[in-house]
Amino acid sequence: MNNNNNAGFNALSLLRQQELLKIEYEFEKESFIEQTKKTSIESNIRKGRCWYPVRIGRSFYNSVNQYVIEIFRNPSEIEDSELEPGRSVCFFDNGTSERKYIGNITGTISLIDENRMLVVVPSESAKTTLMNVDSLGVQLYFDETSYKTMFGALTRAINAKNNRLSELRDIICGNLKPRFRTEFPVRFPWLNKSQEKAVQKVLSALDISIVHGPPGTGKTTTLVEAVYETLRREEQVMVCAQSNAAVDWIAEKLIERGISVLRIGNPLKVNDALLNATYERRYEAHSDYHELWSLRKNLREILSSKDRNEPSKQNRIYKIRNRITELEIKIDGDIFSETKVVACTLVGSANRVLERKHFNSLFIDEAAQALDAACWIPISKINRVVFAGDHFQLPPTVKCLEAKNEGLDVTMMEKLAVKYPDIVTLLNIQYRMNSDIMQFSSQWFYKGDLKADPSVSARTLSALDYPIEWYDTRNLEFKEEQNSDTLSRINKDEAELLINLFENLVETLTPEKIREENIDIGIISPYKNQISYIRHLVKRSKLLRSIKRNISINTVDGFQGQEKDIIMISMVRGNDNGKIGFLNDLRRMNVAITRARMKLIILGDAETLNHHPFYRKLYEYIKENGKVTELEKVKPG
Repeated sequence: MNNNNNAGFNALSLLRQQELLKIEYEFEKESFIEQTKKTSIESNIRKGRCWYPVRIGRSFYNSVNQYVIEIFRNPSEIEDSELEPGRSVCFFDNGTSERKYIGNITGTISLIDENRMLVVVPSESAKTTLMNVDSLGVQLYFDETSYKTMFGALTRAINAKNNRLSELRDIICGNLKPRFRTEFPVRFPWLNKSQEKAVQKVLSALDISIVHGPPGTGKTTTLVEAVYETLRREEQVMVCAQSNAAVDWIAEKLIERGISVLRIGNPLKVNDALLNATYERRYEAHSDYHELWSLRKNLREILSSKDRNEPSKQNRIYKIRNRITELEIKIDGDIFSETKVVACTLVGSANRVLERKHFNSLFIDEAAQALDAACWIPISKINRVVFAGDHFQLPPTVKCLEAKNEGLDVTMMEKLAVKYPDIVTLLNIQYRMNSDIMQFSSQWFYKGDLKADPSVSARTLSALDYPIEWYDTRNLEFKEEQNSDTLSRINKDEAELLINLFENLVETLTPEKIREENIDIGIISPYKNQISYIRHLVKRSKLLRSIKRNISINTVDGFQGQEKDIIMISMVRGNDNGKIGFLNDLRRMNVAITRARMKLIILGDAETLNHHPFYRKLYEYIKENGKVTELEKVKPG
């Protein structure tokens, strides 16, 4: 095949990704700016996006030599829903007739604790500027860092020539076929046959391999084993995922397997269990760190002195800087030499401490939730890549409808799975769900290939219980409402019915049994407004408060990766024209209906939902294999 034609094909494919990412970036930035402009300070404070007024406290350099300032607000009981470690903030002066943003001073939250916040700012001069503002406030800022990193990664992939990145680009874009070496099969008696096959495929892959893990099939177990076996052949590997939570999850499992993990990323966004594995903690624990800290302090003092330009001081500065560089290189080298797995988010793989690092193998977990552009960031540092995930579950978050409709949420893993089915291993034994709960998802999404392990296939709450139920509200004429600000939907009548059914279920099982046997219950709705209202109703119920530790209430996205004994789903939509909006995303509904181990309860208006073939089939399936209750209005008298 002509190389020039190949290059052109790659360029067009990746340039299109750039265009769509730019559309998403501009949409998100404009939406953020517009929302900030039209929202008052008081409203932003209530939403947890802003602190005002604030005062500046002490300042210091952290272990990796970043300048940090301390910020305090007046005591407040408002829970900060969006201000959290790792988020970008900007500063404003409210002393004039309208909010005035202060120069180009932005920062990154490194710690937030009730009424105190630590923010990393560019320099000491930023603190001086902020100290002179009488009516100072701090608020969430649109963070362009991730987008800049993704754009940069796409540009590198497009321009790559005569190197490993260009070869991987040609494979990923469809110009070269992935290759596999012939290896003597390794046996793993503790894995099932599909898991064993997946590990063998990973070990033999020279370029790309995919572990396709539907709900409950032991994807993490398989991935950990694949990493462990790879490390018998390689010194070090990189493991990435889209979110910090997903990175922490796989990192914890690797540590449990006895593997040395170095966690790259903001320590405040890392699970407590992994803090000692972070780069910063390892850095501070190094035997040479105390000397390095003293030298940095000494250097800052000399540089701030009036006679810093004297020859003797210049010579001293030169020697200190050389020693600092020496120690930084030594500490960094020691940390990485003791590490088998470097774990970070996809965007985090651009961290400065990984700037010149290269790995043979990259494992991307939850790859079906990652934008293409994000995957290209670590791919530039490796020779081969293993994707693990399920493209029939949650997709990447894309906020712009135009970009989504043009395919920005179609991931690299999904495109490769379609293009090269031979590189995919489907994990087909699931260990979570009763077979009646599993079967519909298996038929609709996985060609009926999923099988329930005997240990869970017949598991129920009781011998007489139905594992799947649908409470049909069509005759009750419940109506959805839409919030004009958030555009989220709510169906209060349905939420109240759900609570009544939930209380009846708890009374049947008894709170004592739920607590003693640790039966956990999840309540899911696709809409945030419905979730908020259900949480409010649960707090009002004395019976449900008695088992609050056993209850989780969240959106579909919030339940990704979780499982519960009982799942209740509030579908919300109820209208005369069969519009279901957000529920058209069947991948999210696949997540919702596959969280339950023993019992799945759906509440929804079947007349509205059955306009879509998926929900019509689901309704018919439950009618045949479980129980459908068509609720009727209670007649007066």
